[in-house]
Amino acid sequence: MRAYAALVLLAIAATALAATTTIGRFSAGDLSGWEDETFRGKQKTIYTLVRDGGRTVLRAQSRGSASGLIRREGFDPKERPVLRWSWKVEGTLRNGNERTKEGDDYPARVYVVFPRGLFWKTKAINYIWANRLPKGESIPNPFAPKNVMMVAVESGNGQAGKWVEEERNIVEDYVKFFGEEPPKAGAIAIMTDTDNTGEEATAWYGDITLAAK
Repeated sequence: MRAYAALVLLAIAATALAATTTIGRFSAGDLSGWEDETFRGKQKTIYTLVRDGGRTVLRAQSRGSASGLIRREGFDPKERPVLRWSWKVEGTLRNGNERTKEGDDYPARVYVVFPRGLFWKTKAINYIWANRLPKGESIPNPFAPKNVMMVAVESGNGQAGKWVEEERNIVEDYVKFFGEEPPKAGAIAIMTDTDNTGEEATAWYGDITLAAK
């Protein structure tokens, strides 16, 4: 019976692994598949693999800069709706304000991008460590109010300096924000940016995975 129980547990574990896709393998020191996403006229945020708390993570350092890392990998969110990641920030931005273009900077954010045939129809959900927007609230992005929703997964400095584990259901969020079933997603991206406020920010990102329910 003991051997049978062990086999059952192994089968369950194998099924769980098969249902999970690792998008960001930072703990393995692996940045393959991730590309710089830069913006004309903007300085680049510096992304570096570093050791923190006994594991390898991705550190982002922004000094008046704005650039991200993007993993262009198509997937069906209905098959892998659960997005999980961990992150840590040094602190939020004094002049960061989610409701204005001038304050549209964040110490850390994770995007899910849903491309359409035309660029201006592309939609995105932007999971942010908010500066002022209360945790759990969401608002349209001031630069793209019809196509990009900002979700305050964390907010303020209460958890600054601590690793925080996150989990979101992409399908549920998309239906809530855009009122329709999601198309196939085309990319996952991360960004730490301070170009609008001119401030400095440091954040750390752990592994990013997609999983079935």
